[in-house]
Amino acid sequence: MRRDILDLRAFYASELGRMARAMVGRKLTETWGDAAGLDVLGLGYPTPYLGAFRPRARRVVAAMPAQQGVEIWPGVGGGLTTLAHEDALPFQNALFDRILVIHALEESPDPTALLREVWRVMAPSGRVIVAVAARDGLWANAESTPFGHGRPYSRRQLAQLIREAEFEPLGYTRALYAPPVSWLSGQAETFEQAGSRLWPRFSGVVLIEAIKQTYAIKARPQRVKSRGARPVMAPIPATRDPARRNPSP
Repeated sequence: MRRDILDLRAFYASELGRMARAMVGRKLTETWGDAAGLDVLGLGYPTPYLGAFRPRARRVVAAMPAQQGVEIWPGVGGGLTTLAHEDALPFQNALFDRILVIHALEESPDPTALLREVWRVMAPSGRVIVAVAARDGLWANAESTPFGHGRPYSRRQLAQLIREAEFEPLGYTRALYAPPVSWLSGQAETFEQAGSRLWPRFSGVVLIEAIKQTYAIKARPQRVKSRGARPVMAPIPATRDPARRNPSP
């Protein structure tokens, strides 16, 4: 069962929540910049992170699962959030250039179906970042935070799930190395710098960026009879490069 919208809002209003927003939000802007001129969608509970893209993006909207509830966002102006079924998003095909999925997969009854909907509404040249609680991190056991509920993932598990939904992972990063206790939130920057070098596996959050897998439809070749001389050595047929751009462990 998903966390209630009130619990999520209360967490991000706390010291721990503000620290999480700063550390994870930095990774997003390092990857996507300011998303100038792009259409951005956030799925799950993404509103703490979408504000950084609003000044330059063409459109920024948030979709929140019906079981969780929805909040009014932003606080002024017209609302940019909608309540949605995670396997039937109310958007047309290939609409968004950038999609952020956070606080979504861990408590989803069907993570693959959720990601397939993301695939449907993402533009062919678009990119998605999926952020989840890291299986080996301390935050996965902190029930007082949203990262301590539902199923956490290792990097390999998340990459496999993303591939099952017909995405191709491009790379990964990690965040939230500070322990999930309020009195250490002021030391988050120190933990972030040290953790990324000394114990990278034990982050609180793992993030993977991916693109759509698309396949060209090839015409079936027709055999044509020929009286020409047959070559002694037939050329090796071109094959698809088996190398894949997997995130390095």
